[in-house]
Amino acid sequence: MLDANRTLFELIHRLSGRSGFLDTAAVFFATYFPYLLGLAVLFLIFRFHKEWRLRFAFFAEIALAAILSRGILTEAIRFFWPVPRPFLALDFTPLIEASSAAFPSGHAAIFFALAMVIFYWNRKWGMWFFAFALVNGAARVFAGVHWPLDIFGGLLVGVLGAVIAHALLRSYVSALPDRKLHE
Repeated sequence: MLDANRTLFELIHRLSGRSGFLDTAAVFFATYFPYLLGLAVLFLIFRFHKEWRLRFAFFAEIALAAILSRGILTEAIRFFWPVPRPFLALDFTPLIEASSAAFPSGHAAIFFALAMVIFYWNRKWGMWFFAFALVNGAARVFAGVHWPLDIFGGLLVGVLGAVIAHALLRSYVSALPDRKLHE
């Protein structure tokens, strides 16, 4: 499994440094694109429904999923199982800066958690956010700061955090009037 992880990493990362356009795109999607996703989440909070309690419930589910996946689960796994980042293990300079352990990817954990919560509330937008999270993860592998397995681990942690948040808040949301959201 670890050989496949390294092989896939090398397959993706070896394209780095060969094209200024690809390198710039990877830096954008790995570093700056997450800010656009954050703005998109704020847009969705206000787009989904005019009822303030539904907006609050949606926001609460997003916040809880993010805290669980990135703040608690990711850090617990990193504490017990620290994995060095590819640029440290293979001794090269990545396209972007990164610190701490690599597994699971904190970026992947939070963006897949957001995607899962959004998917619960609106399937179409949720699918878009899953695609955006994959693009961000692939860019971070390309940039040399994550192994592919880090992204997959972040996906699992993010989805788990979102499922837990959804389960914890489901009874509150189902008790709200007019909980049908825009599809």
